[in-house]
Amino acid sequence: MPITLQALLAPDRRALQFAIKTLIGGGLALWLALRWGLEQPAWALMTAFIVAQPLSGMVVQKGLARLLGTLVGTIMSVVFMGLFAQTPWLFLLALALWLGLCTASSTLLRSAWSYSFVLAGYTVAIIALPAITHPLTVFDQAVARCTEICLGILCATAASALLWPMRVERQLADQARAAWQSGMSAARATLTGDGQARKGLLEILGKIVAVDAQREHAWFEGSLGRQRARAISGLSQKLLMLLRIARSARRQWKQLEPQEAEQLLPWMTKVQEALNNPDTATLQALRPSLLDASHARHISSAQSYCLARFTLLLDTAMAAGAALNAVEEGKETVDPPRTLTPHRDLSLALVFGARSALAFLVVSCFWLATAWPAASGALLLTCVVCSLFASRENGAQIGMSFMRGIFLAIPAAFIVGQILLPQWSGFALLCMGMGVPLFLGALGMAKPQIGATATSFCLHFIVLVSPLNAMKFDVATFLNSAQSIVIGVGAAVLAFHLLILRNPAWHGRRLLAATLHDLVRLTRRNLRGAESWFGGRMADRLLQLARHYPELPEPARSRWDDGLLGLDIGDELLHLRLSLAVAQLPVSAPQRRYLEQLEKILIKGPAGNRAEALAPPSEEFLKTLYALPPSDAVKLAQGAVLQLQSSWRAWCRQQEQSHGLA
Repeated sequence: MPITLQALLAPDRRALQFAIKTLIGGGLALWLALRWGLEQPAWALMTAFIVAQPLSGMVVQKGLARLLGTLVGTIMSVVFMGLFAQTPWLFLLALALWLGLCTASSTLLRSAWSYSFVLAGYTVAIIALPAITHPLTVFDQAVARCTEICLGILCATAASALLWPMRVERQLADQARAAWQSGMSAARATLTGDGQARKGLLEILGKIVAVDAQREHAWFEGSLGRQRARAISGLSQKLLMLLRIARSARRQWKQLEPQEAEQLLPWMTKVQEALNNPDTATLQALRPSLLDASHARHISSAQSYCLARFTLLLDTAMAAGAALNAVEEGKETVDPPRTLTPHRDLSLALVFGARSALAFLVVSCFWLATAWPAASGALLLTCVVCSLFASRENGAQIGMSFMRGIFLAIPAAFIVGQILLPQWSGFALLCMGMGVPLFLGALGMAKPQIGATATSFCLHFIVLVSPLNAMKFDVATFLNSAQSIVIGVGAAVLAFHLLILRNPAWHGRRLLAATLHDLVRLTRRNLRGAESWFGGRMADRLLQLARHYPELPEPARSRWDDGLLGLDIGDELLHLRLSLAVAQLPVSAPQRRYLEQLEKILIKGPAGNRAEALAPPSEEFLKTLYALPPSDAVKLAQGAVLQLQSSWRAWCRQQEQSHGLA
C-alpha cells in the first residue's frame, strides 16, 4: 500500500493520538481567538499545527524557541517600520538582509534553538508587510500577531502535555541502548578490519548525533529528563572514545609482523568475543589477563603496545556500559561531560542566507513593478518557506513537497471555504468543515516520508479558508490568494534550485581545511571536553562526506579517506595527550617542543613531499619517553607517538596518489 494511503486509511495508534492532540490544540486556540475577538484567529490555529510534535518535550522546546523568535521578530518589525516607513524599497532591502542573516544564523547554530532564528526571520514579514501601507498601525499589528502566535503555542503545548503524553526521556533509554549496541558492533567490526566497517562507522556516528540531539528536548521534561539528558552526553562521549580506541587498536595490529600477529591472534579472538557479548563481568574477567600479557618479557614492543590498547578498549567498553546504565536509570552523573560540538560551516551558511535574500528580493521587485495587492501574500510565503527550508541542503526537494501540499490544499479549501461554510453557521459547523481535512493532514504529518506535504496542506488550507468571526466569501479573493501562494513558494523553490552547491569536491576541500584547523587547535586545547569537541565535529564532517560520496567521481573520493585519516591523527593526538596526563608527568620542554613542531606540520597540511616531516621530532620525543620509568600510561604514549608518525605518512602517501607529489 502506498505510504499516503497507509497514513490515511490504516494509521497506527500513535499517529491517531498525534492527530487528535493536534486537532484539539488547534481547535482550542481557534475557539479562544474567536471568543476574544482577535484580528486574525487563523494565526493561532496555524501556530498550533506548526509547533505540533509527537513528543511532549519537543513541543515545549519548540514552543519556547518559537516564542523567543516571535518576540525578537516583533521588536525588529517595529524598528524596521520606524526607520524605513517612508521608503518601501529600502524597507524591503533591509528585510531581505535580515532574512538572510537569520537563515545564516539558523544554519550555524545547529541546535533545536535554531528555530528561534527561523521565527525571527519571517515574523518581521508577517507583522510589517500588511502594515506597509499604514505604518502607524504597525504596533497594533505586532501586538495582535504576537498574541495570536503565543495563544497557539500555549494551546498546542497544553494538549500535548495532557493528552497521551509521549515523553522524550522515556524513549531516550531505547535510543541509547540502540546506539550502544551499534557502537559495540562498530568497534568489533573496526577491530577485525571487516569490509562493512565504513557502513558501521557511519551508522554509529549517525545514531550518536541523533540521540545527542534528543537531549535538548528531554531537558524540558522534569528532573528525570534533565538527569537523562546529562547522562546522554556521557554516553555519546564514551561511544566516540570507544570508536577511537578501536581504530587505534586496529592500526597498532596492522603494524605487527605476520608472526607477531599470529602469536596475538588468541587475544584478538577473546577481545572480539567479549565485545560480541559485552556484559561487565566478561569484560572485567578478561582485562587482568590482557594487562599481565602486555607486561610479559618475551613479547616485542609492538605486541606490548597492541595488548595495552586492547586493555584500554575493554576499559572504554565498560565505561560505555556504565554510561548506558546511567541513562536507563536516570542517574545523576558526578562529573557531567561536555556536549558534542557540531561542525559549523560559515561559507555554507552564507550561501543559504544569500538564497533566502535573493528569493525575497525577486518577489519584492515583482510586487513593486506590478502593484498587485495579492503579491504581499506571495512575499510573505516566500519569506516563510525561505526561513524554514533555505538552511537545508535538500531545501529544493522539501520546497517541492511543500508545493504539492499547496496544490492539494487549494481544491479542499475551495470546497470548504467557498461552498460549505457559506451555508453553515456556528463554531461547531466550522469545526466540522475544517476539522475533517485537518485531521487527515495531521495523520500525514505523523509520517516523516510525507510530513512536509501534509504540513503544507494543513497550513495553506487554514490560510485559504481564513476563519473569522465575520467571514467574507469571495471567489475572486480566494483565487488571488491561491495564485499568490503558488508564486511565493515557487520563487523560493526556484532560488533553492539556482543557488545550490553542486560541487561535492568543494565540500570535501572545505571539510579538509576545517579538519586541519581543528587538529592544530587540538595540540594546545584543554583536555577537558576535548573528546566531545573533536569527536562531535568530526562525526558531523564524516556524515557530510558520506552524503556526498556517491556523487563524487572516482579520483575525488579520496576526500572520504582524508576525513578518516584526519580522524586517525586527531585520535592519536588525543590518545597521546591523555596518556601523558594519566602518567601525571609535568609538561616538559621536549613535550612542548614536539607539540609545537607537530602544530607547524599540521598547519602546512599533508603532501607527498612531507611524509617524513614528523620523523625527526618523533625520534627526539621518543628518546625522552623511553628514559621515563616504565608504566602502562608511558607505554601507551610511546605507541601513540609511533602511530602519529605512521598515520601522517599514510595521509601524505594518500595525497600523493590522489594529487601527485606537488
